[in-house]
Amino acid sequence: MAAAAAAARRVVCALSGGVDSAVAALLLRRRGYQVTGVFMKNWDTLDEQGVCSADKDCEDAYRVCQKLDIPFHQVSYVKEYWNEVFSYLLNEYELGRTPNPDIMCNKHIKFNYFLHYALDNLAVKLLKGADHWKDQTFFLSQISQDALRRTIFPLGGLTKDFVKKIAAEHGFHHVLKRKESMGICFIGERNFENFILEYLQPRPGNFVSIEDNKVIGTHKGCFLYTIGQRAKLSGLSEAWFVVEKDTTSGDIFVAPSTDHPALYRDLLRTNRVHWIAEEPPAELIRDKMMECTFRFQHQMALVPCTLTLNQDGTVWVTLVKPIRALTPGQFAVFYKGDECLGSGKIMRLGPSVYTLQQGKSREQDPRCVLAEETKKLEPAT
Repeated sequence: MAAAAAAARRVVCALSGGVDSAVAALLLRRRGYQVTGVFMKNWDTLDEQGVCSADKDCEDAYRVCQKLDIPFHQVSYVKEYWNEVFSYLLNEYELGRTPNPDIMCNKHIKFNYFLHYALDNLAVKLLKGADHWKDQTFFLSQISQDALRRTIFPLGGLTKDFVKKIAAEHGFHHVLKRKESMGICFIGERNFENFILEYLQPRPGNFVSIEDNKVIGTHKGCFLYTIGQRAKLSGLSEAWFVVEKDTTSGDIFVAPSTDHPALYRDLLRTNRVHWIAEEPPAELIRDKMMECTFRFQHQMALVPCTLTLNQDGTVWVTLVKPIRALTPGQFAVFYKGDECLGSGKIMRLGPSVYTLQQGKSREQDPRCVLAEETKKLEPAT
């Protein structure tokens, strides 16, 4: 990511210490920009016990700047990250949803605080990158139009292999050796259960079979599990998978198959959608419905769907076929061709295939997932 400053040929390039940002800075230099490298510190290592690579990342970013002979700066958004990303993550888990902190990190930290650190009126579209496997539009789907106008994506037309080739040719061997960054944005990979239990109190509950309502085990908290995940059940030979969570009772409903019909749904409702280029798209305003494609996980195949616009800016999303493990708290990201239209957080799910097979509606089955704050919402008429 690079944010254009006031002068037309000056850019501030966010350096993570990894290969992508290093090559981005290199390409910007090649294209004649005056580049300043900036490393963002967003997680305070003093807040917990454990391993954090922030100091090593900063050192690697600094070495890139030395190699390119460009200025290097470090900024700290530790407080902002805690208040606007990590607190959000904890709150979503407590509500029984599964959050996506990377999307919120891009929205609040990289494309808000960092953008304003760097410092004007055409609608800018957000298009998929050349390397569809590494395409980042999913994570950028909450970025403001104002931020995108001031942003350059130097790697958008390159594949990951070609990025690595450029890095090797220019001696960035120390960043080529690094593993791909994974895990929670700016926090990294660690034992999820141990990590979250440092910040949230255990809330024990039961694992309950979706088929006969029998209790078959216990857990330390709904927030430790997400829809579709294998449940940790001792003494049982077969695998059981999380299909629904009741945050009021603490019950987690599980099914005895990874492809159980209770895991499949074809209807969801978002909160107010953030649209990138049109607010909302003209077709959706005109017809109150629009066909497009959808995903709620970064690398899942796009699924055709129909959006129905509500008066409050939320949308109902009807999928052409049921898909596995739709998850409240994740973001529904919408596309038309190569354009990312925007996204909205999943707040409410329609009944599962299993519920419909039992001849029940949502109202007849209290176990269906329904986020607390959307109970009062009904489709706008």
